[in-house]
Amino acid sequence: MPYPDTFRGFAITAPEKFKEPVPYEFKPKPFGEHDIDIKIEACGVCGSDLHTANGGWGNDKWPIVPGHEIIGTALKVGSKVTSVKPGDRVGVGAQVLSCMECDDCKNDNETYCAQWIDTYGGQYRDGTLSQGGYSSHVRAHEFYTFLIPKELETSAAAPMLCAGITAYSPLRRNGAGPGKKVGIVGIGGLGHFGIQFAKALGADTYALSHSAKKKDDALAMGAKDVIVTSADDWDVPHRRSFDLIISTANVFGLDLGKYLGLLKVHCKFISIGLPDGDGWKLKPQDLMTNGAFIGSSHLGSRKEMQEMLQLAVDKGVKTWVETMPVSAENVGKALAKLSDGKVRYRTTLVDYDKQFK
Repeated sequence: MPYPDTFRGFAITAPEKFKEPVPYEFKPKPFGEHDIDIKIEACGVCGSDLHTANGGWGNDKWPIVPGHEIIGTALKVGSKVTSVKPGDRVGVGAQVLSCMECDDCKNDNETYCAQWIDTYGGQYRDGTLSQGGYSSHVRAHEFYTFLIPKELETSAAAPMLCAGITAYSPLRRNGAGPGKKVGIVGIGGLGHFGIQFAKALGADTYALSHSAKKKDDALAMGAKDVIVTSADDWDVPHRRSFDLIISTANVFGLDLGKYLGLLKVHCKFISIGLPDGDGWKLKPQDLMTNGAFIGSSHLGSRKEMQEMLQLAVDKGVKTWVETMPVSAENVGKALAKLSDGKVRYRTTLVDYDKQFK
């Protein structure tokens, strides 16, 4: 049964089969007056997709169709939708709904709403399980649907809708800008956005990595230099010199003390990398010498998403992206490549019109 009653996609059926997606049909939630149906044209492959598909984050909802860096064409809009019309090129990130009524939702903190629903793996009030962008269509609330600037190419814009905003929001909220020294830990899919957006906001930007093998890439992205954290006493020349550090590192067992020592008094270390396994190594004493703060960040607000997309246009932020035609085989290959750490720096699934005819 075709759209609008049934959507088609590629699902993961169990953690041990994350490299073996299968064709899957599913029914979306009932269409609401603020909903938008989108015919998908491209979807980024995010680290969250891998951690969900392989069970690393404890997902227990199967089958699951991942994908939350979605761009497509609006087909149908609800009776109360005002921000989008049929035919618009739009995007959906990692959230499709919240309560819209709490203090968080009313103060640009909707990604922290206690009733948020993820683009995939979330459960609507009627019991429907949300499914993601490795599929023919997605149904989302207009508040979580964004017009995509015409200057941004589809395959490059898609990864900005999760990875991009995840890096941008903590930079924006914590004062990255002219006269500030910002460190980005990790030169991967998140880190490559962190470097570019920190530079675009006007900050003096440094990349921190365990090796120098990506140094040329980091400099091309806008970093002033790369600090190699595997060197002896690597931290000593940089102590108390950073205004903000954003960690995108997808590793566990990080010795946090040395990183906190890089911060000026009462400055912040914000983690947006969420690895599987154990957490950081940290002693209370590591916080005392400079009164450093540790925090995290979850996605970004609608307002920040719109700002970020326009900043990408204005400052020429470019996703370093590889594309693959969407198919069961290529979804498996994309997740395997991500698992093996071989992506430079994002992957976007394309050619949806050929797969979902």
